[in-house]
Amino acid sequence: MPIVLNKVERANPQDRTIPKKWYTTVKTISQVGEKEVAKEIADETTLNRKEAEMSLDQLEKVLLRNLLASNSVQLGDWGSFHLTCNGEGSDTKEEVTVASVKNLNIRFSPGKTLKEALKGASFVFSEDLVSGK
Repeated sequence: MPIVLNKVERANPQDRTIPKKWYTTVKTISQVGEKEVAKEIADETTLNRKEAEMSLDQLEKVLLRNLLASNSVQLGDWGSFHLTCNGEGSDTKEEVTVASVKNLNIRFSPGKTLKEALKGASFVFSEDLVSGK
């Protein structure tokens, strides 16, 4: 199945006086929920659906527990998860406090396996799907 793309026109946010340009964006067709993921895992393994759901639940708990302990979590060649934060800048080192943290974010860095899989992706524009091209 190809990745579906849209064509969008955008202005340069740093200079709105220059002409807009056209860009491609990925169109999300639908969202696959946890139960559907568990069903697909069960269909491709010896796990039953409930065991697959429990495995996903445990993965979430282990992932969060480790991230909240300032650990990065690497899942083989699949990739790794780590935390980043955003906050307010201070003029001096002494003015920086934990209250400066405004957002905590989970970041995923794909590993070799996922990067290689993406290299083989095929694409189709959403307008071509609608027109039947």
